[in-house]
Amino acid sequence: MLISVPATSANLGPGFDTLGVAVNLRNEIYIKPSKFLSLSTRGEGSSNPKIKKNSLFLHIFNENYRRLTGKHNTFRFEFTNKIPISRGLGSSSAVIVAAITAAHVAAGIKYNKRRILNLALKYEHHPDNITPAVMGGFNVACLEGDRVYSKKRRLPSYLRAVLVVPDKTISTSKSRNVLPKQYTTEEMVYSLSRAAYMTALFMSESWEQLKIAAKDKIHQDRRMRMMPELYAVQKTALEYGALMSTLSGSGSTFFNLCYEDDAKKIETALRESFPQFRVFNCELDNYGVIGKY
Repeated sequence: MLISVPATSANLGPGFDTLGVAVNLRNEIYIKPSKFLSLSTRGEGSSNPKIKKNSLFLHIFNENYRRLTGKHNTFRFEFTNKIPISRGLGSSSAVIVAAITAAHVAAGIKYNKRRILNLALKYEHHPDNITPAVMGGFNVACLEGDRVYSKKRRLPSYLRAVLVVPDKTISTSKSRNVLPKQYTTEEMVYSLSRAAYMTALFMSESWEQLKIAAKDKIHQDRRMRMMPELYAVQKTALEYGALMSTLSGSGSTFFNLCYEDDAKKIETALRESFPQFRVFNCELDNYGVIGKY
């Protein structure tokens, strides 16, 4: 059995806890029945003892597998991680979505993506990462009670994502603490209008105004102050042709959307300007989580 789930970039500037896209940088888990529980991890986090235990994945997998089958079977799990950990690329959401999907596949039950998404909400209360991880593409998501309502738009193959992954993390909890408890009406209107405009631009494939739509007064600037070199990352990406350049989730990764023809130029400029950071030139993902025998 194989489970594959993409990285995600959430918020996209003004779309706080609402907008997200899937990126073709995937974690894969091979699963096979075994007499004893065993795990192996390659790639991102493979040298981290806490990551190697995969306790979050196992907890969610076992809880859902028992719910679906009533059994306590054991498996061998082989993890190959490509999504950078704790860098704002949805690594935790990928674990959650993969574990729930894996439980369905291992139980021999055909999974429904909408159901997987709503089950994931139990473990991750913000839908902006889990939705593109499940659905792929560009997504607008909102919560009503214990359900996620979302709309997806497939992304064209002529777009690319150039990701800049710093060598330091920005803690999600700390980055939430830097946000004020109150905002001015001007700040809210500024960001709400741009989130709405960005949604319209993605849905109509009108890319040239994304620089305007990606501006934000809710969270991005306040979080970037925690790592000031990110301002230079954003400036460089935009100067070399990025359509938009936004903090990915709560950071520290920066997500740069661009045309395929400009991707290499932007990648090279970012690598040369920030040699201490990792840069990924990736396709966007329209498939979301995949589970198969």
